[in-house]
Amino acid sequence: MPTESKRDYYEVLSVERSANVDEIKKAYRQLARKWHPDVNQGDASAEEKFKEVAEAYEVLSDAQKRGAYDRFGHAASSGGGPGGGFGGFDGFGGGSGGGLDDILNVFFGGGGGGRRPGPQRGDDLRYDIEITLEEALKGSEKTITIPRTENCDICGGNGAAPGTKPDTCVQCGGVGTTRQVQQTILGTVQTSVTCPRCSGRGQVVKSPCGGCVGRGKVRKTRELKVPVPSGVDDGMQMPIRGEGEAGTLNGPPGDLYVFFSVKEHEHFERDGIDLYISQPLTFVQATLGDTISVTTLAGEVVTLNIPEGTQNGTRFKLRGHGMPNIRQRSQKGDLTVVIAVQVPTKLNEDQKKALRSFAELRGEVAGQTPDHHESGKGLWERIKHAVKGD
Repeated sequence: MPTESKRDYYEVLSVERSANVDEIKKAYRQLARKWHPDVNQGDASAEEKFKEVAEAYEVLSDAQKRGAYDRFGHAASSGGGPGGGFGGFDGFGGGSGGGLDDILNVFFGGGGGGRRPGPQRGDDLRYDIEITLEEALKGSEKTITIPRTENCDICGGNGAAPGTKPDTCVQCGGVGTTRQVQQTILGTVQTSVTCPRCSGRGQVVKSPCGGCVGRGKVRKTRELKVPVPSGVDDGMQMPIRGEGEAGTLNGPPGDLYVFFSVKEHEHFERDGIDLYISQPLTFVQATLGDTISVTTLAGEVVTLNIPEGTQNGTRFKLRGHGMPNIRQRSQKGDLTVVIAVQVPTKLNEDQKKALRSFAELRGEVAGQTPDHHESGKGLWERIKHAVKGD
């Protein structure tokens, strides 16, 4: 049914928007009994109402789908990809299962079915890759090793020895399910269960393939070259289509999802597309000013002018020397240089005498030092406080 013609799911189940899971389940059971096709045989409108009730329950009984529906209404069903949209009743999110049979299996213990099992998509796989900050900056390529199931090269995935082919299962007639009749409070209910002889495949292999022992699939280890996009950040994922587990009954393979983990850098700290680095200065450099060189993450040497009287924690921004924006390649972040004034720890008597004379010229009391809250902080603590403006 078109999205614009759908009734509100809470209205369909006659529950409040604040209803809990038990209340939603109770309402669904009552309405499902009322509109079940076996109770209303030949009534097309009852069948539509049953589907509408089942669809509403499928969404509202799932916390993630319900949350999306509460925020976006039926428009949420148009989302795609992992975690996007909950689909309509016929698809339930676009997976290989779902639909009326799944609801009937949960509620009545069997499907409404008798339809031949079709191809099923293979499972998705996950692989975690750890990269350096330099690799994230420039982009690179990684060779990874993936263990997965693939269709047998000898039999092509049907499980039969060369020169033979699977036979149609005599118990289910190739349907993959067998029917059972149950007496319930609704009367006689006909259900279907997976055929025990062929395990739902609809076919039986009498002469198994020697390569896969009749399973149609074998376990293999594959090497894949995975591109590391320039600008990728910690926790990002990238799908590689068709590199997951093999499908069933000539179904398509699943996908491989690569998750990136970026190592912490010894000198640079990252915040999105911006970088930060702590730059040490001597007391004299900070006081009198100087011209220094800063090496960026990309290895470029940039000249930075330090004015007289620069204080500890002062920040200088080098535009365009940060990380690239992975979604907008023309945009680059900035590199912020955070000044860390170094206090000398070992002075001889002449040096101490010179500093005391300097303090007297400034009208300061010799031997006293200011109580500065940053004095005991480490390198990265100083950077973090400087970034936050503390």
